[in-house]
Amino acid sequence: MNPIEQFNNWYEEEIKKSNLRIPSACCLTSIGFDEYPNSRFVSLKEVVDHKFVITGPLNSRKGAELFHNPKSSLTFWWTETERQVRIQGDAYPIEESLANTYFESRNRDSKIVSHICNQGESIESLDILVESFAAKKSKLENTEIKRPENWGGFYLNPKRIEFMEFKKNRLHFRELFTKENNIWVNTFLQP
Repeated sequence: MNPIEQFNNWYEEEIKKSNLRIPSACCLTSIGFDEYPNSRFVSLKEVVDHKFVITGPLNSRKGAELFHNPKSSLTFWWTETERQVRIQGDAYPIEESLANTYFESRNRDSKIVSHICNQGESIESLDILVESFAAKKSKLENTEIKRPENWGGFYLNPKRIEFMEFKKNRLHFRELFTKENNIWVNTFLQP
C-alpha cells in the first residue's frame, strides 16, 4: 500500500469514530524568517493528486514563511484511533480556481473575516475588530462575497510520511515512507 492510501484509510477510520467538530485539524510547521520553526493548527481541506491542501491568507505569517522557505510539515493526532501521522515536504500555492472553490465553501462570517483581517497583525482593541466586522457584514448584506486576492492555499507535496499507531504494551507500530526518485520506499521503525 502506498502512504497516501494508508493516510486516507486511517483518516476515514478516525472520522467514523470521532465526534470532534474538526477531525481535519492538524499542526502545520513552517520555518520562520529567524530560522525557528513556527507551528499552528490548521484544517486539512483534502488530498489532491497525492498532495495535502491547506488554505488561508497568503499574506499571513504562515503564508510569508511558506513562500520564503517551502520546507514544512503537517502532524495529525487522532484521539479515537490513537494514531499519529507526520508528513514532511515542500509547500507551494494552489491554483486560483481551487482557492475560489474553497473560499466559496466557507460560511458567510468566515468570508467577512477574511476581508477585514490581516491575520496575525496587532490591533489596538478587539472592539475595533468587532465594529469593523459588523460594518462589513451590514455593507455586504444580500451580496455575494468574493475571495480576497490575499486568500488562497498551499499544497504540501510530501517527501516523508511516518505512521505511528500507539499500543498499550508500548510496542508502537511505526512505519516511515520516504520518496526516492519518485518511488515510495518504506521502513519500519522501533517505538
